[in-house]
Amino acid sequence: MNEKFYSLPEEKQRKIINAGFRVFSQNSYKKSPMNEIADCAGISKSLLFHYFHNKRELYLFLWDKACKITMEYLTEYGCYEPTDLFEMMERGMRAKLHMMKKYRSMTAFVVKAFYEKDPEVSTAIHDSYRKYFDIKAQDALARVDPNDFVEGFDLGMMYREMYLASEGYLWEITQWDGELDVQKLEKDFEEMLKFWKKIYLKRGGTE
Repeated sequence: MNEKFYSLPEEKQRKIINAGFRVFSQNSYKKSPMNEIADCAGISKSLLFHYFHNKRELYLFLWDKACKITMEYLTEYGCYEPTDLFEMMERGMRAKLHMMKKYRSMTAFVVKAFYEKDPEVSTAIHDSYRKYFDIKAQDALARVDPNDFVEGFDLGMMYREMYLASEGYLWEITQWDGELDVQKLEKDFEEMLKFWKKIYLKRGGTE
């Protein structure tokens, strides 16, 4: 990336970043034209290539930017601190819901990029994902007490099931038009957590 991008006023940087999030969140990597991003940012295509040498560079820059913002929110909400898996999931989802209210296109971009299959970017995306999130998640799971759960459960599989369901829910939300009702979304997720607790915890999660 050309360092001249960072010499731009912050407002100009934000316009380019938000334009990239918006266009890439609506299309696959291959079908996201740089000229559309430039138009959305209010600059020429040639100027966009002046800041980012090619589409891959811009895409991975946006992914890295989104990951850093996401980690800031997850850290602020302390989602990797609890030893209770469901509290960890609840904090993580609340962080993402509030982040999505402020950065809706970015959240949609992250979900779409995670499932992007184009080999030009997919390997780099998943390598980066492991760097940012997998290690922290594995460390947090290692602190979970298996005795809290029903006999014969598979913690890794259970976590993956809940993670995929949560991400699928987020993906569905990002496709909606209009203003987000965060309170309703939080209530929906609380119901999901109650369901999982009933299935996986001893005594259905009640004492």
